[in-house]
Amino acid sequence: MSEQKPDQITIRGARTHNLKGIDVDIPHNALTVVSGVSGSGKSSLAFDTVYAEGQRRYVESLSAYARQFLERIEKPDVDHMDGLAPAIAIKQKNQTRNPRSTVATATEIYDYLRLLYARCGTVTCLHCGGIVRHDTVDEIVASILALPEGTRTYALFPILRAEIKLEPMQQPSAEPEAEAPKPKKAVAKKSTKAAAAPKAIDITDALKERLTELRRRGYNRLYQSGKIVEFSTPESLLELDFAQPIFVLVDRLAISPDSRARIVDAIETGYRESGEIQFHTVPREDEAEPQHLRFSAAFECSTCHRAYREPEPRLFSFNNPYGACPRCQGFGNTIDFDPNLIIPDKSKTLNQGAIAPWTTTKYRPHHGEMIRAAKAAKIPTDTPWYDLTPDQQRFIEDGSGSFPGVRGFFAALERKKYKLHVRVFLSKYRGYALCPDCRGQRLRAEARAVLINDRNICETSALTIIDAQQFFDNLQLSPSQTEIAGKILEEVRQRIHFLHQVGLDYLTLDRLSSTLSGGESQRIQLATSLGSRLVGALYVLDEPSIGLHTRDTAKLIRIMKDLRDLGNTILVVEHDPDVIRAADHLLDLGPGAGELGGHLLASGTVAEVTANPNSITGKYLSGRATIPIPRARREPGREHLKLTGARIHNLRGVDLDIPLNLLCVVTGVSGSGKSTIVHQVLYRALMQALGQTDGGDPAHLFRELSGTQHLNDVILVDQSPIGRTPRSNPVTYIKAFDDIRALFAAQPDAKRKGLGPGHFSFNVPGGRCDVCEGDGTVTVEMQFLADIELPCEECNGTRYKSSTLEIKYKNKNIHDVLNMTVKEALVYFAGHPKIVDKLYVLDEVGLGYVRLGQSATTLSGGEAQRVKLASHLATARSITGRSTNDAAAKARSRTLYILDEPTTGLHFDDVAKLLAAFHKLIEGGGSLLVIEHNLDVIKSADWVIDMGPEGGNGGGQIVATGTPEEVAANPASHTGHWLAPVLNMVAIAQ
Repeated sequence: MSEQKPDQITIRGARTHNLKGIDVDIPHNALTVVSGVSGSGKSSLAFDTVYAEGQRRYVESLSAYARQFLERIEKPDVDHMDGLAPAIAIKQKNQTRNPRSTVATATEIYDYLRLLYARCGTVTCLHCGGIVRHDTVDEIVASILALPEGTRTYALFPILRAEIKLEPMQQPSAEPEAEAPKPKKAVAKKSTKAAAAPKAIDITDALKERLTELRRRGYNRLYQSGKIVEFSTPESLLELDFAQPIFVLVDRLAISPDSRARIVDAIETGYRESGEIQFHTVPREDEAEPQHLRFSAAFECSTCHRAYREPEPRLFSFNNPYGACPRCQGFGNTIDFDPNLIIPDKSKTLNQGAIAPWTTTKYRPHHGEMIRAAKAAKIPTDTPWYDLTPDQQRFIEDGSGSFPGVRGFFAALERKKYKLHVRVFLSKYRGYALCPDCRGQRLRAEARAVLINDRNICETSALTIIDAQQFFDNLQLSPSQTEIAGKILEEVRQRIHFLHQVGLDYLTLDRLSSTLSGGESQRIQLATSLGSRLVGALYVLDEPSIGLHTRDTAKLIRIMKDLRDLGNTILVVEHDPDVIRAADHLLDLGPGAGELGGHLLASGTVAEVTANPNSITGKYLSGRATIPIPRARREPGREHLKLTGARIHNLRGVDLDIPLNLLCVVTGVSGSGKSTIVHQVLYRALMQALGQTDGGDPAHLFRELSGTQHLNDVILVDQSPIGRTPRSNPVTYIKAFDDIRALFAAQPDAKRKGLGPGHFSFNVPGGRCDVCEGDGTVTVEMQFLADIELPCEECNGTRYKSSTLEIKYKNKNIHDVLNMTVKEALVYFAGHPKIVDKLYVLDEVGLGYVRLGQSATTLSGGEAQRVKLASHLATARSITGRSTNDAAAKARSRTLYILDEPTTGLHFDDVAKLLAAFHKLIEGGGSLLVIEHNLDVIKSADWVIDMGPEGGNGGGQIVATGTPEEVAANPASHTGHWLAPVLNMVAIAQ
């Protein structure tokens, strides 16, 4: 055994999964990339060996008490491993399903924003819009000294301490018009209360006690309406009108620079005795009225003097009842009247009946009332709804004056819902909609009233990363605020900068984490790790380039190198050629997948691996092997699918034209709108047009869809799991298990025992183990500890009864067959074409290494997607093998397949297999629409639709369409810029 080197991770005899006892050295403080064909053992080495052992050793270093609360980690199958650092795994799966988690909360940016707004925000009054603040002693002194020199003034405080009533934390009215006159009424009402308060005071009771106390403490003058009254005796109080405010005289001043100390003493006295201080000036001969200046120690509005609670960080948390909107509990939406159902076609004008409920005969008069109100408010009635300004739309929704608006209309109907027909009518328009109180901003009104540079925290969170970067770089704060916010802003700017570095400029800070792709989620975790400034750790990454446009790969490489330069070791499983070339050290596994893999083919620098003849990756990096460009591209025919006026997120009236019977690829930078237009608009629209349901009517998302007569079906082949339980596996998904079970049931021993196909299924009682019910494992509940899964003692993990396992075909029982890889099974089942044909398509899409009974929960997103593709490929193959007169075959062939980044997890060599599978689907009569960043797929496409030009608000447009050559020649296309050299390189190689 070689001696351990302190500057590397030393691995000897790694045999996890399909690894063949390999010896590997991984240098510390370096970027190491693990490459190889799919199933060659990359993840087994990086995650199941290196990361698992790093985690296990860290847990073992903790106390026995701490270990009982942590998941037990099994020791990887390896002879010797040294030089490990604490390991952190960042995988490509997005595990977040919490509807409250956002990009800002996941990166801790929101925590800093809450602190920033609590400490530096300007609070505005909910009633009059005035500034809510404390009057500090220095500010008051400055105000008094600003009076003309020689001005005579009285320093006063109220005889009784004012009772401060904080504004209740309640939700504001949904109708802003009803709130408009509140400020005047509220101020007048408060003044009346202040004037009337002394009437309720009993002179022989509370007031007498207060006066006695003040006299004992040395105060002996009262002030009212310009008169000074001594109160040494009760008779002197007869001069006072207790129906008017009464003040205690603190000092009489003549304003001069020398009076500063006396002013400070008067302020401190007033604050101590009553919480406020007033200065009443004595008018000069040339002044008509005296000035009354009031200052308060309370946190209150400077205009209407309403008192508020001081903001604190929890006020800005939508996860805390203290700050969350009371109506929606911080979710931002409620079950209410859905605007998308009320206004289903946003391309219609008000004149054309955009408001659907008012197009019915019964409620038609409301339409006329709306038209009259709109014209009076100078709102155009012949402009499409989506072209109206937000204020104009809000006028129609909320109403004004005698016009109740849409909300007022439904509120009136709510009072009549005891009638059956009204309840039926209302149910047509209910759904999840933006909370009408917080408008989807999640926080209560008090939190939304705190501003920094005229933005509340919700508006700041709605900014994209690039806009947020500009906002915080240009933030204008006072000197005192700058001192308070210095460290906070440094942390916020740093985290936003890291998100910018990993190519996520287009995401908004309030974007829900559950809506992120696996690649986006991984890059956010990567940015968060860089922000934590952790040193001496081992980061294990799983294809961080997934979903990233070639233009932005350089940013990803830069952030990984930054993480390395901090003093960390980076181990990356990757297929992207740019990331591989940027590696300090490269490990190439292979040569095949599954049992044919698990060998270390090459190790060293990129140049050394590229020159190694044994390395498959090296062949592609050097150009010795390439994916050839098609000799002839299919040309668009007469059959087209056309979607016009797509409007959602950053799409603004996009028209999409898709030629059918081709390989059509949708490209564009991350966040340009590819998934939005394909998944959320086109797919849902096709499902609706073909009579299938997909949750909700998508008609409001587009203007028109044509060409659906050319299709009989649409199939979305995404990366969602093929099953969510251990019982789901590839062989059951592609329907090959039925034929395998029938084969075993046909064996003489099975017939003699009376065993049918059902006895060889682990999903139904019969031949499966009765103890574990076909799971192979038994879960032991450990109360407050994590549950433990142990192999079933009855069947030893085989899932079947011993009587079932006695039935064999070619010396293997059903359990042995499920443990075979696809490649092994193809040889084993030779002579059974029904089984071989279904298994062969798994091998065609690069899944020859997958075991037949492998649990669906262990498949990656890319593997799950290719299993689905194999299933549809088997259907297409059966179609092409039928007679052309078979009507069912023809009907099935007119299918549009939609795929989302199918190259995820694929090596160069596997991409070639995938492209061959694509062509077979098209030959079967199908059409392919593929969202992809991989340049090898793009250059092999028949037609390219490039979106952009940027991500987020800078995207949502179709930049270029045509063949790959035509897109590459378009100077406006970022994809074309990177595609051009690839096409030229291929042309030269040929």
